[in-house]
Amino acid sequence: MFAIISAGIAPGLAILSYFYLKDQYEMEPLSMVFRSFIFGALLVFPIMFIQYVLETEELVTTPLMRAYFSSALLEEFFKWFIFYFTIYSHFYFDEHYDGVVYGVSISLGFATLENILYLVANGVEYAFGRALLPVSSHALFGVLMGYYFGKGKFSKVNYRYKWLLLSLFVPVFLHGMYDFILIYYEDWEIFVTPFMIFLWALALHKAKKARMLHKHNVETISG
Repeated sequence: MFAIISAGIAPGLAILSYFYLKDQYEMEPLSMVFRSFIFGALLVFPIMFIQYVLETEELVTTPLMRAYFSSALLEEFFKWFIFYFTIYSHFYFDEHYDGVVYGVSISLGFATLENILYLVANGVEYAFGRALLPVSSHALFGVLMGYYFGKGKFSKVNYRYKWLLLSLFVPVFLHGMYDFILIYYEDWEIFVTPFMIFLWALALHKAKKARMLHKHNVETISG
């Protein structure tokens, strides 16, 4: 059991540490990051219940609906909801890159507990594949959600709602595409590999852009 829990936690902590340590200016309090992580983990239980009901009642009948409704929309909306109501207005969220840190934290809290439950049910031999795909993909969706939350908080009021909408729409769209590949294609490895490369490249680009936005604002203020 120790091996399963360790294998379930390790990839999430590794990815979270990577994005947390990339904060070049003022690192977020670990207590806030940990709280976001726990909130994300707690989302697993209501989401699993809703997904169980949808499957039992046969309310989701096609691969497209499974991918985009019972998985992507449901999971990303709950994460978005937690971010908006616990992080967005908090005074610690005071620079663009903070959105990336908190978005990753919430997403990895969810992915880590989900990963542990999966490994308990199916065996530790799946740990490597789970780390490469579900855990890392959730983290990258969190990067994108947090990036657009940061754009929303630090943009003019007229543009704020556009960025907040994108903070939900972009993760849902990409998450749905990821799940659709896994559900629909028998040879899904052929399609998911370039998709994950694209997702990593996009997320890293947005994370770098968030850091540059803050650097620009600091330089503008200082003179």
